[in-house]
Amino acid sequence: MTRVRSAATGLTLAATIALTGPVAADMTIGSWNLQHLGWDNGKQLDRVAQIAQGADLWALEEVMNSDAVTQLEHQLEQQTGEQWSSMTSHEVGRSSYQESYAYLWRDSVVEYTKGAAVYMDPGDEFAREPYLAEFRDKDDGQTVAMAAVHIVYGDSRSDRTPEVRELASIWQWMSEVYPDTPRIITGDFNLSPDNAAWQPLREQGAQPAITSGASTLSETDGQYAHLYDNFWYDSTALDVTGNGIVQYPKLLGITNEEGRSTVSDHAPIYLTIGDAKPGFSSSETSGDSSGSAADCIDLNSSSAERLDVLPNIGPARAQDIIDGRPWQSVSDLTRIDGIGPARMREIQSTGEVCSI
Repeated sequence: MTRVRSAATGLTLAATIALTGPVAADMTIGSWNLQHLGWDNGKQLDRVAQIAQGADLWALEEVMNSDAVTQLEHQLEQQTGEQWSSMTSHEVGRSSYQESYAYLWRDSVVEYTKGAAVYMDPGDEFAREPYLAEFRDKDDGQTVAMAAVHIVYGDSRSDRTPEVRELASIWQWMSEVYPDTPRIITGDFNLSPDNAAWQPLREQGAQPAITSGASTLSETDGQYAHLYDNFWYDSTALDVTGNGIVQYPKLLGITNEEGRSTVSDHAPIYLTIGDAKPGFSSSETSGDSSGSAADCIDLNSSSAERLDVLPNIGPARAQDIIDGRPWQSVSDLTRIDGIGPARMREIQSTGEVCSI
């Protein structure tokens, strides 16, 4: 088992990507916010490993303890009979609350090549600086540069947009650090891919792999709330042949509530490159949004995370809605401080609120 410890570096290479067409490695890449992996929170790593064996290379967010990544690696080796490797970043964060990122990969398919680094963030734009590394497909030698990201949640969407806009700088920096290597930025962005904040990254040639469905577990069994997790890549540089959201509670035969308490409140996502086939026994592809964002939002039962989808509703007002239950009509939301008639009508006009 290979262990690699990353260190923050100030890599700067003057080079740009010059590709004649999309490259096709053959591997499945996953990304998963594992909800405080390493805390004493009832996490069942055997369940995590049962799902994680479906991909060859993982970017992991919300890692709180590097030992937990090692334990997950051992679980994967026990379940698959194969060798796995991992590396974990140092802790990042502006306050006493800090997280790490990790990469985890199947040795028979993938190897780490170079450049493991936490972004130096010269403008201090990120609360949790992204973690980058380059990996190689062992079969054909094709390399892929990865950046794992966990965008700050904040009090409202406006708190998330500066970091998302700054990802365009990460994208450009990756072309200098990993010249001639296709790039992927992945993680939990706490913002849907259709938000205007993504425009600077789109202008750099990146696009989201997943455009429909949802990746966060609601408290209602079988339902999902937001499309916060994603991959951003350049389709002219990388031959992405498939992608999806893994509805893992269904695969494990457990409820959403049990999944949220023992695995994660986020579903993992994946993409395939070239001829690779994902090893998940079932998954929701990006073209299927059933049980997700298409469901109406119930003021009297939806979670705070689900309520935050509505305009003018951040975490604080979502909690105000929960505290003010039961609601008789959408118009009653004007009882909440900061929601006047105009903002109430904007919420009503979305058509997303369930009839009461």
